[in-house]
Amino acid sequence: MRFLSILFLGVFSVFQVQAQEIVALEEDGPVSYMDEVKALGAVAGQGLACNSTRIDTFEMIARVILITKARSNAEQAAGMRAYNEEKANAYISKQLDGFYECSQIVRRFDNQAIFEAKIYADGTIQMPDGALYTPRAPYDATAVNREDKAQVQQAKEIYQNAGKRKIGKVHLNTGVDGNTPPLYTGSRAPLLSGY
Repeated sequence: MRFLSILFLGVFSVFQVQAQEIVALEEDGPVSYMDEVKALGAVAGQGLACNSTRIDTFEMIARVILITKARSNAEQAAGMRAYNEEKANAYISKQLDGFYECSQIVRRFDNQAIFEAKIYADGTIQMPDGALYTPRAPYDATAVNREDKAQVQQAKEIYQNAGKRKIGKVHLNTGVDGNTPPLYTGSRAPLLSGY
């Protein structure tokens, strides 16, 4: 997966530190399953936020990698959760920075080497570098990309509304008297004095 980690280094500056860590990990040995799925999620989130036309293909390849490389059902479930959390975090970060440099991100996203991967019907995937990964148990890889249109629309609404939420009063209860005043009360809060 060297092509994937090197790609992350140059493509998405927001995640440059994470990508450098992955490259460093690879030099010491293979990248862990969790690090790989987190990196895939971060890239997917930016591609989704910037409206890449190839996001569906990327998601399909990422899901096949997630399923195929997992050593157990528990690891697969943990990987799915980590992938989705990183995807959501990247999407929201891109939304909060005003979709900065999205045209460059889309151009680089759409030209990734990962799109040269070959997926076989039993879930085996051959990466562009020639590495071949066989799933722990064969499955119908054609079912990976079946979508429920209502679920897709609901997910888009969740993503689009995530950056619009307002944080209300936040109370810090020290347990001393239960009436501790809030340190932060939304966007109208003054800066804390002394900091």
